This record gives sequence, structure tokens and C-alpha cells, in this order.
Amino acid sequence: MHPESNRLNRGPVPRNWLKKLALLLLLSSPVMAAVEEIVSFSDESLRPRYQQLLEELRCPKCQNQNLADSNSPISDDLRREIHRLLEEGATNQQIKEYLKSRYSEFILYRPEVNSATWFLWSAPVGLLVLGLLILFYFSRRGRQRLAANPGVKAPSGEEQQRLAALLGNQSGTNEHPANNSSEIKEPKQ
Repeated sequence: MHPESNRLNRGPVPRNWLKKLALLLLLSSPVMAAVEEIVSFSDESLRPRYQQLLEELRCPKCQNQNLADSNSPISDDLRREIHRLLEEGATNQQIKEYLKSRYSEFILYRPEVNSATWFLWSAPVGLLVLGLLILFYFSRRGRQRLAANPGVKAPSGEEQQRLAALLGNQSGTNEHPANNSSEIKEPKQ
């Protein structure tokens, strides 16, 4: 027999070995996902500012993730740059201005109110006021129609009770209310 054919005909791989491999893969996935970049600071009071900046600044590549959540290479570079600027003693505002000059206002999750962004900030308030004005207009218009048509009036208490009785009869039986003429009275005019 040929030595290679012997190697191919060994039979199935033992199940115990496959179970160990599957268990190893399952256990290593969460461990690899939990690995985070550990940043050391000369002063631990810089850490909360660092975290705050990472959450307030947007990744230029990901577009809808902040720097804390993004895994892109540019986010790594920006995190290192923020760390360096914090260590040099820059304020949060100085860091934001520096990054804004390099990446435009897009890098800020909350754009500042200025001549270029005033519409973004005022649009929700404007839409709310517009909606309230439209609601006021239609409710006033409805009241004016009721006032212009004096023949149309709201049902009185007695008429409402008769309507409720008719509707109660209608839902209780399969008869049509028009067939039940003994209970229907003509309205007084």
C-alpha cells in the first residue's frame, strides 16, 4: 500500500478533539471582543475629559459613530491626538477647535449655533410653531362654520339618550334601526 493512502484512510477525526476546538473558539470570541485600548495618563483627572471628548466627537470615516465606538484607523489616530493634546494641557474647547480646523464642523456631534447652523437649531421650534398655527387655524375655521350654519346644532341631552338607546338596540339585535319605528320619534322643530 502507498504511504499517502494510509494517511487518508485514518478514519474520522475524533469527536472529542472537535468539541475542544469548538469550545476554544466560543471562549476566545468574547475575550477578543473585550480587549480595549488602555490609555495611561500622567494625571488621572484627565481620564474623564478624555472619555467625554471621545463621546462628543464623531469619527470622520464612520459618520455615525463617535470616536469611543469606532474601530477605524483614523479614530485610533484621533484618540492618540486627543491624548497628546490633553497631556500638553489643552482645554476641551481648544481640542475641539483644533479638530474642527482639520475636519470641519462635521466632527462635532452637536454643532455650535452660528450663521451656518442656525437653521438646524431653529427648524424644530419653527416646525412646532407652524403646526400649532395650522391647528389653531383649522379649529377656528370649524367654529366659524358652525356659527355660519345655525340650522346645524349639537344634539341635546334627550336626543343623545335616544341615540344611545338606538345604538344599544342596534348592537344587541340584528334589526336595522329604521325597521324599529315604534321607538323612533320625530324631532321637534
